Amino acid sequence: MKHVLIAEDHEIFRRGLKDILKEEFSGVKFADAGDGRAALEAARSQSFDLILLDINLPGRSGLDILQELKTFCPDTPVLVVSLSPEEDYAVRAFKLGASGYLTKKSATDELLAAVRKVLGGGRYVTSSLAERLAAALTGDAPSAPHEALSNRELQVLRRIASGRTIKEIAAELNLSEKTIGTYRTRISDKLALSTNVELTRYAIAHQLTD
Repeated sequence: MKHVLIAEDHEIFRRGLKDILKEEFSGVKFADAGDGRAALEAARSQSFDLILLDINLPGRSGLDILQELKTFCPDTPVLVVSLSPEEDYAVRAFKLGASGYLTKKSATDELLAAVRKVLGGGRYVTSSLAERLAAALTGDAPSAPHEALSNRELQVLRRIASGRTIKEIAAELNLSEKTIGTYRTRISDKLALSTNVELTRYAIAHQLTD
């Protein structure tokens, strides 16, 4: 019997994942986590065969959660299922120990193929990501300025580029407006860009927007 932790803050999407996996794996058991803290608590207190992780969770960055998960359950495969496109976070996720990365736009068959692959001890990489990942892991890929951003800074940049205000970003990420303002300053310094218009143009040019 498989035991699966689903770390996802949208109940409807959690339910959809459960329905798909129930059809494929008889007797599968599930545990739910609506944020990163709950995911870590569940993984510390129970043993899982698979963790499905959304990296856009409320509060702490999902990539930070991934890194912490791999410190105390390194052998448990983590399959990232995110709204964010591969080019935004997939390479970072693999470097932190993810066993696979899928977007929420993926077909059911692809999700099941990824689950089977990682449960079998392998890594699931889409064909579109394979070359990008290989170049990044070998150090052959050219470094863009935004590669110097932390995971949280990248999250904030994406939201600035989508037109959200500091207040709105703070509410979405469960952080203070002062903290978001600090991230905004760091982003500007690292990219050498001062205005939101410049940051938005940069994000669009590098395909960092939704």
